[in-house]
Amino acid sequence: MAVAELELDARDGSGVRIAPAPGGPPLEDAPRDGDDLRIFALVRLRGRPVGTVVGRVRRGEDAASVLAKQAADELALPGAPAGDGPTGSGPTGSGSTGNGPTGEARGGGAGRGDIPRATVVVATRERPGQLARALDSLLTQDHPDFDVVVVDNAPATTATRDLVSSVYAGRGVRYVREPVPGLAAAHNRGGAVAEAGVLAFTDDDVIADPHWLSALTLPFGEDPRLACVTGLILPARLSTPAQILLESHGGFAKGFAERRYDPAHPPADEPLFPFTAGRFGSGANMAFRAGPLKAVGGFDPATGTGTPARGGDDLYAFVRLLAEGHPLLYTPDAIVWHHHRERWGDLCGQAYGYGAGLTACLTALLVRRPALLPPLLARLPRGLAHARAMTAPRADGAAGRAGVPGAHGAYTYPWPRHLSRLERRGLLYGPLGYVRARLALRGAARPGEGR
Repeated sequence: MAVAELELDARDGSGVRIAPAPGGPPLEDAPRDGDDLRIFALVRLRGRPVGTVVGRVRRGEDAASVLAKQAADELALPGAPAGDGPTGSGPTGSGSTGNGPTGEARGGGAGRGDIPRATVVVATRERPGQLARALDSLLTQDHPDFDVVVVDNAPATTATRDLVSSVYAGRGVRYVREPVPGLAAAHNRGGAVAEAGVLAFTDDDVIADPHWLSALTLPFGEDPRLACVTGLILPARLSTPAQILLESHGGFAKGFAERRYDPAHPPADEPLFPFTAGRFGSGANMAFRAGPLKAVGGFDPATGTGTPARGGDDLYAFVRLLAEGHPLLYTPDAIVWHHHRERWGDLCGQAYGYGAGLTACLTALLVRRPALLPPLLARLPRGLAHARAMTAPRADGAAGRAGVPGAHGAYTYPWPRHLSRLERRGLLYGPLGYVRARLALRGAARPGEGR
């Protein structure tokens, strides 16, 4: 299906309009299902993201009008225009995934307080094509004061160094090398060379919305207690079954309502707080106040992609800061578009890595902060029930036949038994993976080049 942005009421007075997701092909060039074009659309209202819809547009229909009517019906947006085009000739699909709007838009940050200086850290390894796409989007940010650090993690070639030196030299992009493999080690390296008070992290396989960095860092200027802010991650492509299945399983999005997680006022609807770290955000879209992050030792280098632990570096940082009493904020106004893996084999690896990363993170927390053991044990029965529900296989039903993503985080879309088994095997492996990663770190050479 095509991926698009639908604006219901543009601030410039142009009204309803639709455009492909950043970097995507024109909608008229997207493959069709017979005469129908299936579209997954981010819905904006005066620039602010308020939900997503999945609809079908028949040949000859105006896509903006069809989806605007559907969005007005499904998202219950007060005062939103429903479009003026031909909306009554055939089905418009189903699959609303919006939670409705709350609060004011942060996009652009104008008039909302001081936006702190920031450093964006992008860890990468042997993917210069994807990295260039990500860097191009970062250099169009409307943030008033930032720089970018590219961390080349355990490189096998000079491709990344050559790209940065030849294309991005003198444009606010620095190159550093981290020989120790692993996403956490790379993130720590980027944080060590950064001079800004706020550290933003994203991946080399994303395209950042032009307001992303302003929306992600503005909350730090508004609330001096905040230690971490996370944002909305949407799919850049849904062109293969693996990509659609991942997004249907919840993807990386955490909804369209801003939410604050404060240890001083634990959320009543989160009985596993703060150990349900996956609800707080994901590593492709996160920012930290540098002081608190460094005070807890940064990311645990025995976690993360590229290590035997397979993941969990972002989750570890979230929980560790919450455990120290620092609040965390999720804002849907900070948007990046993520290129999900296209192949089934990659999705299988992700399913296993999700399970392994979660329990590796919990192991790391207990090793580095043993005082968390009693609260973790108190939540263990509910935690096991939650893990079983999250990884349960689900049969193909109406949603599966429609072939559309389900609600973010609802775990209602069909999930193959094979992927369920892989997730559960990963949960069992995670602690062992963490131990293996720590042992590997003991023998890792750390040459001085680029440090």
